[in-house]
Amino acid sequence: MNIKYIIISALLLATFTSCGDFLEEYSTDQRYCETPEDLNMLLIGEGYIKTNSIGSLYSQETMTKSSLESVTDAPNFPWLHVLDDDSEEFAVDYVDTNKGTPLYMFGSLHNWGADPFRNILNTQWKDIMWEKIYKQIGAVNAIIYQGEELKEKVKTNTEKDMLNQVCGEAYFLRAYYYYYLANIYGLPYRKATASTDFSVPLKTTEVIEDKYFTRATNQQVYSQIWNDLCKADDYLGNYSSTSVIRANIGAVRTLKSRIALYMENYNDALDATNDFENWNYKLTDLNHFDMSSNFIGRSVPEVIFTMGGPIVPAVFIDDHVSDWNGDDNRASSFKASSDLMDSYQPNDLRYKAFFRKSTTNKVPLPEKYKTWSEYNSKETVSDVFIIRYAEVYLNRAEAQAMLGQDEAARQTLQELRSKRMENSNINDIPTTGRELIDFIRAERRRELCFEGQRWFDLRRYSVNSKYPLPENFCIKHPAYTYDAASNMHHLAGYYQLNAYDKDQAAWVIPIPNATIEFNRGSLTNLVRPTRDMIKQ
Repeated sequence: MNIKYIIISALLLATFTSCGDFLEEYSTDQRYCETPEDLNMLLIGEGYIKTNSIGSLYSQETMTKSSLESVTDAPNFPWLHVLDDDSEEFAVDYVDTNKGTPLYMFGSLHNWGADPFRNILNTQWKDIMWEKIYKQIGAVNAIIYQGEELKEKVKTNTEKDMLNQVCGEAYFLRAYYYYYLANIYGLPYRKATASTDFSVPLKTTEVIEDKYFTRATNQQVYSQIWNDLCKADDYLGNYSSTSVIRANIGAVRTLKSRIALYMENYNDALDATNDFENWNYKLTDLNHFDMSSNFIGRSVPEVIFTMGGPIVPAVFIDDHVSDWNGDDNRASSFKASSDLMDSYQPNDLRYKAFFRKSTTNKVPLPEKYKTWSEYNSKETVSDVFIIRYAEVYLNRAEAQAMLGQDEAARQTLQELRSKRMENSNINDIPTTGRELIDFIRAERRRELCFEGQRWFDLRRYSVNSKYPLPENFCIKHPAYTYDAASNMHHLAGYYQLNAYDKDQAAWVIPIPNATIEFNRGSLTNLVRPTRDMIKQ
């Protein structure tokens, strides 16, 4: 009889060797964790995403096939930042096409190709993030099971407090992981059709199951996410971790408010933003800020939670990384899009705090976190798995506006803008209706750019029941051709992603082929169309 392992993918346990063996044994033998401290150490070691340093950059080749396919060392969703309208191709000089540069590896993802995981040479590479996140879920499932088993056994208040903390963090992590899986590999949550729209396989038990997995519905997955966050809320209470690399009540409530917005449960979203004023979080006032320092970092009072390391510097690479190997005035990566940069007003201080100009060609590169190159920096934060206090204001303003509390929404937004702009004026904020919602969405884009949310936001805006994106919405990514004689790249045209209802399959990342084959047809993907460049 074939055993289907806890983390779903066909070759997962064979790939993870000792970790896989541990999880397999853990499902049938509960001797491994006998105290809350045992569980705490397991949570730290297996539940949280590890912080991987990208090291120093000496060339444009930062995304080799081998590094992207490494289960333990692969960067976390490095291509998530190039799917949306905040990024554009950055190509200067010539880089050999056999090099693993961001542009060559992620070009098909950036341009929403039929097979997004093929490089410029049409070589397939494996999306390891599906496996990686389900591995984390497998570990968290085991921790949750063991934590619930220990509840009746602990005696001292210290042990009870630690167990509540561990269980709360574990429920939060499971919700967080499923949030990413659902918004990358599933359809966006549409309130009217959530009970039938497909999402991702749902696995919440620690036991080994002898079955092939199928996609759960959006309603099932989002209900699980919400229930897990409610349990995390109950367990953590007012617990506030002294370290932003451990989840606390602030992280739980922020994610609750985000999920409630996705589900269009605006009263729940608003409720989840209460009490933050009592938890020592503070917006950075850019009117009194050293622009040469980190906007985000572990010691910054805006940061609520982070895990994993930064990846933006290795995707949005400077055009001068090293003289000695010829990488001067050379780029094969990505830059911040003109559309995004043009959305900042002249008095918006985020323009300087969030970006820098490349050394040679002076194109905008995202740089909210500046000390990424310091080895083992104590300030290391992720630009995917990160939750900031500014989002609380944006979530609250959106919920208020959707509930018709327009003046309250404007006041909430003005509190944030007053810390981001010179001489911000509430009269610049529309007063009601669609204009106010669009303004809040634009503000969200400017504030949360390159933190892993823009692609997800565009998906949910597309299916919002009250204010969906217009039918003619599209994203255009400029495309360039290289001319060897002049050693120049010339604009040749653009690739276009149409509105969700016209181009649905391209708004969903396909489940890896190995998982599809292993489950013998019980899992399927939408067929992505071939996408040709529209010539200039």
